[in-house]
Amino acid sequence: MQAIRSAETSDLGPELLEHMKAIKAKAREYGLDFYEVIFEKLDFDTMNQIAAYGGFPIRYPHWRWGMEYEKLSKRDAYGLGRIYEMVINNDPCFAYLQESNSVTDQKLVMAHVYGHADFFKCNAWFGQTERKAMDQMANHATRVRRHIENEGLDRVERFLDACVAIEHLIDPHSVFLRREAPRGRGGGGVEAFEPHRLPSKDYMDPFINPASEIERQREAYEAERTAKASAFPDRPVRDLLLFLLRHARLENWQVDILSMIRDEAYYFAPQGMTKIMNEGWATYWHSKLMTEHFLEDREIIDYAEQHSGVVYMPPGGFNPYKIGVELFKDIERRWNRGQHGAAWEALDGIGEKDRYDDKSGKGREKIFEVRRIYNDVNFIDEFLTPEFVEKHQMYRFRRDPQTGEVKVVTRDFDQVKQTLLFQITNMGQPFIYVVDGNFLNRGELYLAHEFTGIEIDAAKAMEVMRGVCMIWGRPVHLQSRINDEMYLTTLFKPGEEPKRQKITDDVPRPAHVVI
Repeated sequence: MQAIRSAETSDLGPELLEHMKAIKAKAREYGLDFYEVIFEKLDFDTMNQIAAYGGFPIRYPHWRWGMEYEKLSKRDAYGLGRIYEMVINNDPCFAYLQESNSVTDQKLVMAHVYGHADFFKCNAWFGQTERKAMDQMANHATRVRRHIENEGLDRVERFLDACVAIEHLIDPHSVFLRREAPRGRGGGGVEAFEPHRLPSKDYMDPFINPASEIERQREAYEAERTAKASAFPDRPVRDLLLFLLRHARLENWQVDILSMIRDEAYYFAPQGMTKIMNEGWATYWHSKLMTEHFLEDREIIDYAEQHSGVVYMPPGGFNPYKIGVELFKDIERRWNRGQHGAAWEALDGIGEKDRYDDKSGKGREKIFEVRRIYNDVNFIDEFLTPEFVEKHQMYRFRRDPQTGEVKVVTRDFDQVKQTLLFQITNMGQPFIYVVDGNFLNRGELYLAHEFTGIEIDAAKAMEVMRGVCMIWGRPVHLQSRINDEMYLTTLFKPGEEPKRQKITDDVPRPAHVVI
């Protein structure tokens, strides 16, 4: 793939450069805060090449980039969509414009990009991301190519395939808190045994709490403590990639590649955690900047066509741009009028809530606060309201298998909200934990799926198990819930078919594990 041209803003040409300076100044005037943004105009083919690389001009060599490029090229060729912009979380930010776009489109895109750039810099969930990602990705590419030269393409590519299959099995919150308990001093912080006693009078205590029961509790406590002391790990581990880096028998080059995949997974994680907010925020600002400042009369039709395409959401569909921007607008409206809090909730007269307006004007301040500290899950959990769901017809739909018609399944707000939260929790990925690294004392790996409302995809689970099995080098077990039944799936070797058995909820799960 060809390298991009020198990323100088002067490459935009005098007209676009003038628009860019004006949009940038107005964005800062509104309070947006961002690293310097470098725009680069690209032709159709180069745009698809870089998009296939996830927005970076260079990535480590792997066949999946070629597949992604073919998919994007065919999508464009058949008129199923095209790329208008890409922006990279970096310092400075890099943004790409497709040179075939009209001036109106380019102005919209630049305004949209400044919204993204502000979100990248100011949202707390991006606070720990690598700000020199361009350099990091190029460095990773160089290191993988060096390993290919030393170990051979086939060997490195097979290992990369395994790593890519499990790249989402990280713990995105771990960069903000300590998961591992600190080591104790003077006995390791072990709590003394305290038996559970039923309330009783002193003279009745030997009968209510007999010595045999106290001894039984003591034996159970000692057995549990012994099990925990010998457990590996001592508590469920969500960051499977880190567990493998620490405990799998890997060669140095394999450790290097797996660590690269993990670093990149953590770089992209905040984008998955804030997709609705990030796109909604950028759409809010391109809409405001264009309609109130930079849209000329002759551009109204073209702008309306492009903007409507961005926010279009068919019945039963889900568009993060649409939901995000409308929620930000709703928050701004409610906080401008004081339509929130206990006093407003207590209003119960006909039309009282709709008419209420305390002229507080806190809407802009509130959306900047939301942009700073929330992610998609708590954004939806806190600010999605029954009125919003009704207004935008965010019902649960299902396609009739007989007629193909999309029909409403339920309008119940709680069900709609719960389903949406299930879909976006953990970026839509299942919660998988390492619960035993020496299962049955045979060095086998035992994984458990924490059920949060959505079952795992069986086909994807098998790909993950094959990847884990190859990296771990021994059999892998996965405990998961399917159709309200608990199953244990075992893969002995990556190339074999897995074996599945129905189990009870706590057998044969290791006794020290609580998921």
